[in-house]
Amino acid sequence: MRYDEAVRYLLSILGHIRASSFGLDRMEKLCARLGNPERRFRVVHIAGTNGKGSTAAMIEAGLRAAGHRTGLYTSPHLMNFNERYAIDGRPIDDAGFARVVERLYRANEAQTAELGGEMHPTMFETVTAGAFCALEEAEVDWGVIETGLGGRLDASNVVRPELCVITPIGLDHEAWLGTGPRAIAGEKAGIFKPEARAAVISKQDPEALARLLEGARAVDVPAIEAAMTWSAGGGTADAKGRFLCAFEKEGRARFDVRLNLAGRHQVDNALTAVAALDALGVDDGAILEGLATVEWPGRLEWIGDEMLLDAAHNPSGARMLAAFLERFARTRPVHLIYGSSRDKAVEEVAGWLFPRAQRVTLTRSSVPRSVGPETLYSMLDHLHDQIEVTDSVSEALEEARDGELTVVAGSIFLIGEVRERLLCGSG
Repeated sequence: MRYDEAVRYLLSILGHIRASSFGLDRMEKLCARLGNPERRFRVVHIAGTNGKGSTAAMIEAGLRAAGHRTGLYTSPHLMNFNERYAIDGRPIDDAGFARVVERLYRANEAQTAELGGEMHPTMFETVTAGAFCALEEAEVDWGVIETGLGGRLDASNVVRPELCVITPIGLDHEAWLGTGPRAIAGEKAGIFKPEARAAVISKQDPEALARLLEGARAVDVPAIEAAMTWSAGGGTADAKGRFLCAFEKEGRARFDVRLNLAGRHQVDNALTAVAALDALGVDDGAILEGLATVEWPGRLEWIGDEMLLDAAHNPSGARMLAAFLERFARTRPVHLIYGSSRDKAVEEVAGWLFPRAQRVTLTRSSVPRSVGPETLYSMLDHLHDQIEVTDSVSEALEEARDGELTVVAGSIFLIGEVRERLLCGSG
């Protein structure tokens, strides 16, 4: 199987989210069929609504700086599928990805033949099992595993984590996870396991925090509230919004580090990562190195001085991006290129972002579930008096003007296509 064939196979089993998408029975059977690769390495399991990818990347970078061989599983990808499986900070190569997917294809076919069509794994289950296989093959010491949607019934929740981490919880996906922060927090708390040494919890809405602490007590896992254990003083930032922070904990020496990820919210994510790495016994030097070198593309990512990419696809992310622009681009004219997938709170996101722009270009990514720009215009034209519509990413980029800061935001698929055109010369 070649890389392109592997991608086509995964896309061929992509379906819409439905009630039967959730549950661990298919996943547990698939992992058993594969020899339970998820048990071949130690796991940090991360759930949350916002910041889980950034926090996962920081934890992986700290573990790698401490001398461990690491694997990182995140989703979705920006440009290429194999970005979802990173070994020692780099995506696996095309041949390795294709080899893993061929192994999955055979296991899926065997499971379906034996147990029937309803037991055919979903695409996300298949890709998640592939991460376990890739990390097993690479013989990593640690796998940092990010959940997809929710936690309790997420395909990744077959792992036996040594550490559980919950990043800030918002109100995404209420149709599937329940209404309100308490219900959603209950689903996220489903990743807590009795064998874990601790559950590290970011600063939360009070309702969400109360439910998370209940969940930790229910399985007798010590809860570490990151912001109550560590402090991140200082907070001076450079021109691109990368903060210099002083991390302190009672009984520990203070250390200062310039975060490599931009945005005030990354200080909070870093605080969670520091608490997690400390709980794992990682020394301060490795924590510092991880925070200073971590990469997480497409999230407040500067391309030169004239373009900023941010996958602000939900209201919380949009609010953070708006605050960032207010602080770090207040004197610059902003050209916003915006696109969205169908399942997002489009009007609320636009309500945060559009006021920060002098003009807006609506476009779409090439993925089928993106909203057409004309549809976006019909929904959002009342929010701004200078809106243009384009049918493609390349056309939207051609609208950039000298002297402006071009901000590309919304769908992570849109960000990926922009990065590919800018960095790889595609299109």
